[in-house]
Amino acid sequence: MIDVYSWPTPNGHKVHIMLEECGLPYRVHAVNIGRGDQFQPEFLAISPNNKIPAIVDPDGPDGRPFSLFESGAILVYLASKTGRFIGTTDREKFTTLQWLMFQMGGVGPMLGQNHHFRIYAPEKIGYAIDRYTNEARRLYGVIDKQVAREGYLAGPEYTIADIATFPWLRSWENQGIDWEEFPNAKRWFDEIAARPAVRRGVEVLANERKPLTDDKARDLLFGKSQYQKR
Repeated sequence: MIDVYSWPTPNGHKVHIMLEECGLPYRVHAVNIGRGDQFQPEFLAISPNNKIPAIVDPDGPDGRPFSLFESGAILVYLASKTGRFIGTTDREKFTTLQWLMFQMGGVGPMLGQNHHFRIYAPEKIGYAIDRYTNEARRLYGVIDKQVAREGYLAGPEYTIADIATFPWLRSWENQGIDWEEFPNAKRWFDEIAARPAVRRGVEVLANERKPLTDDKARDLLFGKSQYQKR
């Protein structure tokens, strides 16, 4: 059984969804990032960048326990382990990987900054809000065009690229997005949201997360606590 150290964020949901899609048995350990669990030594031992999610697979590639951090790497690992959602030919695999990198290098960081400056920043900085909202709209436009042409991000089949990207678009309203501008992306989004495994995946730990209201949690996530040397 795979041990999953996670929290109900877009990056956490990626791995929850993938495990559900693959039907792999797993056990979830909540890492409350608003409480500072991500800085505990036992978590840093498997995720030295103090970010969720991380996994420990007792049946690793060589038959021994194997730990892994970074959500994109975990998706590739699970796809390789099961032979699912990554394609079979080299062309399919590299196409999937390029769209996974699109999420890891663009969608996640840019929509995360968008969300931060629109929702969580202690002061509203117009330049930052405009910059990241505009970038979010550009990225949604890329997705809209791609899924109109191919069906899914990496082609006609659902892959880890879709699994990785979908959770980040669940906060579309907070990102200043109007779905009417992106009808193809909306069709893609709704189709993925309706998948039973996706429904189960986004519910993992969902009842544990509470609105961010206290100063301590804000400091742990965004303040000086986040940047201490460990």
